[in-house]
Amino acid sequence: MTDIKTAANPLFLREEELRQGIEMLFFAYRDFTAEADRILAEFDFGRAHHRVIYFVGRNPGLAVSELLEILQITKQSLSRVLGQLVREGFVEQRAGTADRRRRHLHLTARGYELERRLTETQALRFAHAYRAAGAEAVEGFRTVLQGLINERDRSRFESRTGERPGARRLRGG
Repeated sequence: MTDIKTAANPLFLREEELRQGIEMLFFAYRDFTAEADRILAEFDFGRAHHRVIYFVGRNPGLAVSELLEILQITKQSLSRVLGQLVREGFVEQRAGTADRRRRHLHLTARGYELERRLTETQALRFAHAYRAAGAEAVEGFRTVLQGLINERDRSRFESRTGERPGARRLRGG
């Protein structure tokens, strides 16, 4: 039986409980990104490079315009990061078949290797935390994260029939 005095009631969260959640998110993000930051530093890359590598790897053929929408950064910022990734052989741009002006992004073999290294470290962190928490807590965590994501992007993670959340292409395909 749950002790009413120690269980947080989500309808009556106190400021301290909310602040603790904010603080825990800061620490979790710091630790979640630490190993990836060390790997990125080997290439003189930052977190923006990581996000591009991740989303292009997760969505081969992603259009530049779709990547801009996902990352919500300026064209100028993306151009700098993407230009470096292309020049250094991590990403390639291909013209669209229907519209030759539309550029589609793909990781090169070098890009896939970097994406694998980065994701592997973060996936291991998630796997350990998920195992320790259990299935019910994992589902609750996903619910909280979805609640933190803006409404437009939240739909990217809604499960379709027979599909795991996050297993589909981000652009709805």
